[in-house]
Amino acid sequence: MTSQTAQNSTSVSTGRLRLLGGEVDAVTPAEMLTAAEIFLEGGGTAVIANHNAHSLFLLPRAPGLKAFFDDAELVQIDSLPMILWARLLGLPVSRGHRSTYLDWRESFWAKARDNNWRVFHLGGAPGVGDKAWAAITDRWPGVNLAVHHGYFDQSGAENEAVLKAIAKFDPDIILVGMGMPLQEGWIAANRDRVSRGVFFPVGAAFDYEAGVQTAAPRWTGRLGVEWLYRLASQPKRLAWRYLVEPWFLAPAMLADLNAAMKR
Repeated sequence: MTSQTAQNSTSVSTGRLRLLGGEVDAVTPAEMLTAAEIFLEGGGTAVIANHNAHSLFLLPRAPGLKAFFDDAELVQIDSLPMILWARLLGLPVSRGHRSTYLDWRESFWAKARDNNWRVFHLGGAPGVGDKAWAAITDRWPGVNLAVHHGYFDQSGAENEAVLKAIAKFDPDIILVGMGMPLQEGWIAANRDRVSRGVFFPVGAAFDYEAGVQTAAPRWTGRLGVEWLYRLASQPKRLAWRYLVEPWFLAPAMLADLNAAMKR
């Protein structure tokens, strides 16, 4: 992290909270978007990451993932159950601190259009990005958006071509949607090779935009049951994630309780 981005980071976060084995920043979606503006004004690159139960499960198991989150300028809380657990522990968070793409996307695209941000999306199957581009620019005419699929060799000449495409477009925002932990790994490996811009790992965001996946109704997120909707929609793919992985967080929960009793 450069001294400039480090300085900017402290201006938008009051200090990270230790939660379920990871660290997060208690920022609302509006505060997160303000942070993106601050990082862009500072120049160089920055990362606005996000934690949920899946990333916390992967944290000690995926090589380099902990370093990625440690290096991120901001880490959003992408999970209402995480927030409810934090509140039980007495940490200074509220429901308003839940920050996930589907909740802040319209505010983001409005700001991107109004600020003339150049947005580059990397990820998804071939053709998905084009459908997402059409859907987004239909809602927000004037948005400056470029897309590239995520089906390429990340360690060879194809990755070099992707980096050249990014450099040519010169984006302010780089959205990387490859799923965890691939997207975080790509950002960590290539951040230093991009001259400027704010990176967001966004998972299946453009699959939702393209209509390839059906987004859960937003009320499910407000109630903390979005995971149940997704599980019912894709049981084979998500059963392990939602029914098994959370049990691996039990030791981290005990550590949180121990820390809370000592405060």
